[in-house]
Amino acid sequence: MARRLSAGYRRRATDVIATSAALLGILAIITAAVPGQRDHLQDLTGLLPMPATAAAASVTALSGLLLLRVAAALRKRKRRAWRLAVAATSAMAVTFVVRERDPGGLVVSLILLGLLWSTRRSFTAGSDPTTRWFALRLFLWSLIAGLGYGLSALYFSNRVVGNPSFWSRLQEVLFAFVGVNGPVHMRGGGFNTALHVTLLIVGLTTLLLVALLILRPPEPVARLSPDEEERIRALLGDQGKRDSLGYFATRRDKSVVWSPTGKAAIAYRVVHGVALASGDPVGDPEAWPGAIAAYRRMVTEHGWTAAVFGCSELGATVFKREMGLSALALGDEAIVHIGDFGLQGRSMRGVRQACTRVERGGYEVRVRRGADIGPSEWQDVLAAAAAWRGAEVERGFSMALSRLGDPADGDCVLVTAYRDGALQGLLHFVPWGRDGLSLDLMRRDRATDNGLNEYLIVQLIEACPGLGIDRVSLNFAVFRDAIERGAKIGAGPFLRSWRRILVFASRWWQIESLYRFNVKFQPEWHPRLVSFPSARDLPRIVLAALEAEAFLVRPPLLRRLMRHDAECCEPSSPGAVHPSSGPMPSPKS
Repeated sequence: MARRLSAGYRRRATDVIATSAALLGILAIITAAVPGQRDHLQDLTGLLPMPATAAAASVTALSGLLLLRVAAALRKRKRRAWRLAVAATSAMAVTFVVRERDPGGLVVSLILLGLLWSTRRSFTAGSDPTTRWFALRLFLWSLIAGLGYGLSALYFSNRVVGNPSFWSRLQEVLFAFVGVNGPVHMRGGGFNTALHVTLLIVGLTTLLLVALLILRPPEPVARLSPDEEERIRALLGDQGKRDSLGYFATRRDKSVVWSPTGKAAIAYRVVHGVALASGDPVGDPEAWPGAIAAYRRMVTEHGWTAAVFGCSELGATVFKREMGLSALALGDEAIVHIGDFGLQGRSMRGVRQACTRVERGGYEVRVRRGADIGPSEWQDVLAAAAAWRGAEVERGFSMALSRLGDPADGDCVLVTAYRDGALQGLLHFVPWGRDGLSLDLMRRDRATDNGLNEYLIVQLIEACPGLGIDRVSLNFAVFRDAIERGAKIGAGPFLRSWRRILVFASRWWQIESLYRFNVKFQPEWHPRLVSFPSARDLPRIVLAALEAEAFLVRPPLLRRLMRHDAECCEPSSPGAVHPSSGPMPSPKS
């Protein structure tokens, strides 16, 4: 009982500490943004472990931002954040004794110190070990640049009184970094103010950036070892028909966490402190709780945010039960059942016309397993796919394989279109169990006839009985339900407004076009969801998902400085390529 009470106390105390830091940060930002509020907040800030007023709005604002970041790290139980909070609270306590002589602030500081010390064992999450050196380099670069600027200004300006020594000038610059006047006297207030304000901004900005880097969560390079890939393939052989996204767990730029029995696994990648899992756990659903428990321990140990992108309703239900993750609808996956598909009827008129038009163009279509294609032909396919992609960024994570022609992917299906012996378009499908396929890649030459992709899909469906395939998963339509229902008579104002926003966003992202393309085949819609801990984590999760799918790309210089170069995602075979959006809507992206 005592142990349970102690654990409950530590959990509540850490939440109180993190909330207090966040409130203090918000209070500081409000004080900086609304100068008229400083007098009204004087009494409140006097009760908190910080000086009642700030020397300048910039100091207050940057302090508030830093406190918000520390609060987020404290909520994740980061050890470095605890050390920083102890150091800051101790310094404030000393300030209240020596300078402010405020017994109320001293008492509050000591109480917070007591809470921090009593919960020290709860703060066990690590931070990124590589960024400490980057933070040190940034600090040294900023220090050298600031010293060079400050000393140059003091040596070349005629506003300096007398001829102070180098040590005096150095002291002046160092003191200016923290907003304090040094031993050098200057004529005129304008030069003195400009120099000190500039150096203060440099000092505070450097402090903020260094603190952010120090508190940054670890972001290990994601790699799937050959042994782990073989184990995942074995699970897919037994349970692969449960999830159309299961085969994408074999991407080699993902990591895997296993259940204790080894009968289930979760594929993930860490981006911006988010352990972003994709799809449902792979393997036996009875072993999912064990894999989820291992995933929960992992994110707790490293201070990551848990998130699952593109899981099914069953997966979201299990994550809710085992981890308490909430879920939001992300979109719908289009599933075509081979036995129910046909080109007859008015609803299929558009597809029929597209197929007729392409047939008249003299295209030849081949549907083959990857194992039946020779290396030389794969090289031609790879070259064409890369040329059709052009300069567009390489995309894919949760619903794309990122490689073509790998010998391990012999069960994949390639659909190619030729005209006059030249390759004009291709579709690539990955296995979905033994009797299903899931669309991975869709590309074509921009000069080909419209409707080629529809024709290729129809040709694949017609060839499916000979391949032993009963179902095919096509594109993933984001927010499909909102687009469909928002266009109907009787839709409410909120739903109509949300649809207008999605249609407007479709100018840059393929949202409505994916839905329009999918609905032509009269599919069965299967919902896909995103699971997350709380609403405050959604912005970080959205940012991580956009970067994982390569809709957002870090600048190359930043990747090199952070030691996360492109080599972290190097393909395991010469024929590996990353999927991206092509001339037609990109599948499941």
